[in-house]
Amino acid sequence: MNFSQFWENIKFKKWGKYAITLIVFLVVFLFIGEQSLIQFVRRGREIRHLEQQREMYQQGSEKAQREIQTLHHPDSLERYAREHYYMHNTNEDIYLVEEE
Repeated sequence: MNFSQFWENIKFKKWGKYAITLIVFLVVFLFIGEQSLIQFVRRGREIRHLEQQREMYQQGSEKAQREIQTLHHPDSLERYAREHYYMHNTNEDIYLVEEE
């Protein structure tokens, strides 16, 4: 059975226009335009990526808030200045030890 016989067997005259309409609709729905299935999948990936970034920034913000709360105490402020900026009193010496 060749293609022309097969095409005649599905009664193209009766069902052909519906099949062509369905094929065109599926092509448009899946591949063309802003509301296509491909765009839908891309937006879903972008939303997941943005949610992960939001979670990361929220965790960073919470960590920064905790550090700010600890810096309200004079003792912890002095410790922070010594550890991060190597500040010291006038009668003290600082020795930096690097670990390998």
